[in-house]
Amino acid sequence: MSDAFPISIEFFPPKTPEGADKLAAVRQELYTLQPQFCSVTYGAGGTTQSGTLETVRAILAEGVDAAPHFSCIGATRASVREQLAQFRAAGIRRIVALRGDLPSGYGSGGLGDFQYASDLVAFIRAEHGDAFHIEVAAYPEMHPQAASPQADLQAYAAKVRAGASSAITQYFFNADSYCRFVEDTRRLGLDVPVVPGIMPITNATQLLRFSDACGAEVPRWIRLRLQAYGDDRAAIQAFGLDVITALCERLRREGAPGLHFYSMNQAGPTLALCRRLGLGG
Repeated sequence: MSDAFPISIEFFPPKTPEGADKLAAVRQELYTLQPQFCSVTYGAGGTTQSGTLETVRAILAEGVDAAPHFSCIGATRASVREQLAQFRAAGIRRIVALRGDLPSGYGSGGLGDFQYASDLVAFIRAEHGDAFHIEVAAYPEMHPQAASPQADLQAYAAKVRAGASSAITQYFFNADSYCRFVEDTRRLGLDVPVVPGIMPITNATQLLRFSDACGAEVPRWIRLRLQAYGDDRAAIQAFGLDVITALCERLRREGAPGLHFYSMNQAGPTLALCRRLGLGG
């Protein structure tokens, strides 16, 4: 992939043996795109951490680099130390380091030894030096729990200064928000790559629900078009492919260092986008 535009792909760990078989088949389809790496999410409070590690191990065994999402909410230094040792023993060399969301019912006392993702990044570097490539999250449209855009930018800066290698953004549909975020980080002297997170549009109801929950803005013109298509899934997917292709083309023109696709454990939407963009194998 030395001369190819880098892409990466995100999966979530399957909950059933059938889901694991399906995801294995999806991965094989998506490996034709020659991703730089694949990331694997996990739920609040580490509810699916074992599934995350199992999926990451499977991807590594298939010859593709893989990165587990690693949240520090509720964790102790001892538990994180143990998990990092497990990662290294498994041959994992890339981590997506996150604060994570508090599970329901947790109060401030449930934060554990790490209050912020920057604390986790600093701990990983102190314990393991440069053994891991550490990805962190970035929010071009502001983290929904941030006090202000400036506070959010400073939180991102803290992660980079603690030792982050690169960043992956929350998905967005407004390229200007990404461009402004990158400009703002450069003014602060932060020069790690900021890779845009890309969400294919395939299901209007699901997309609008996800976006409302995570604070990603769906521009009014897109929202209205999606609503007007009603249950016409083919029309929604055709429209979504046009919209996201144009977004990715603009991001590449603006100098984005790669694209990170949120696959939702499906092969078709990401394959269609990459074919349209001329990316992958």
